[in-house]
Amino acid sequence: MLKNQKSLVIYFSKKDENYTVGYLEKGNTEVIAEYIQELVNADLFQVERKSPYAKDYQTCTLEAKEELENNLRPELLHYLDNIDNYEVIYIGQPVWWDYPPMPMYTQLEKLNWQGKIVMPFTTHEGSGLGHCVSAIQKICVGAEVRDGLAIQGSMVKNAKSEVEKWIYQNEK
Repeated sequence: MLKNQKSLVIYFSKKDENYTVGYLEKGNTEVIAEYIQELVNADLFQVERKSPYAKDYQTCTLEAKEELENNLRPELLHYLDNIDNYEVIYIGQPVWWDYPPMPMYTQLEKLNWQGKIVMPFTTHEGSGLGHCVSAIQKICVGAEVRDGLAIQGSMVKNAKSEVEKWIYQNEK
């Protein structure tokens, strides 16, 4: 059962100006990460870019697109060195230009995924999972990547039961 295994949520979330809901004090992905933390008693690790993205939505999207197009790995504020003590890793991020934000690549590529169970989730405003699951499968070599969950950003505040259902459905 996933709920009985040592779990970690690695996530990237952006607060400030958002596409449809205006200004956010807490990013949508962070809300979902906290639901998971509560439901499975997981530890949290937030991936944060050393030089924060612009607070303005349009400027932020241009920064993110440039990073993606140039396959950049932005420097992070802090790094997670290993995941040795965890069996299940939840990986969450918004979908930006159909892919995870590039800071996620910076962090995830540094870890040993051998033998881990990976549960990907995204927040979005129409992209669903995009190419995030396939990107995670490429990065997390040796992990068992289970079915992903996509939550529309404007719906996160009412999505706790959907998150719980997804966790339950992925238990083996």
